[in-house]
Amino acid sequence: MSKLHTYRITVRWTGDLGAGTSSYRAYSRAHAIEAPGKSAIAGSSDPAFRGDAAAWNPEELLVASLSTCHQLWYLHLAAVNGIVVKSYVDAAEGTMSEEADGGGRFTRVVLRPSVTIAAGGNLEKARALHREAHEKCFVANSVNFPVECVPEIVVG
Repeated sequence: MSKLHTYRITVRWTGDLGAGTSSYRAYSRAHAIEAPGKSAIAGSSDPAFRGDAAAWNPEELLVASLSTCHQLWYLHLAAVNGIVVKSYVDAAEGTMSEEADGGGRFTRVVLRPSVTIAAGGNLEKARALHREAHEKCFVANSVNFPVECVPEIVVG
């Protein structure tokens, strides 16, 4: 029997500079992503689309969601399989194609987790767990573009 999970957030536009959206350049792309009991995330569009480079944009958040979902599954699977992870850092990268009409889509995301496992850990099992984490990742199972995982595992 499957379980349904519902996630509720509020996205609040904070970019009215006084003239609303009276023209393309008249407003800021600033917004806040909020959920009860959590710190707000300052958001904007990508700087290529008149956004604030200091704020998170939706494209970065999508790549971060894929990376963190994989990471959390991997850490869970490592724990239940006796692999002691000492360090996990992912240098994830997403590629988006923009069309002439301004639309676009992601064409792929590559996860590059660098994982250190405790001495005596099973290196082959640690590698295999990345495949299983990818298969179980809720977010990766929800997107319509390839998500690749190129892990590096070190025993240390």
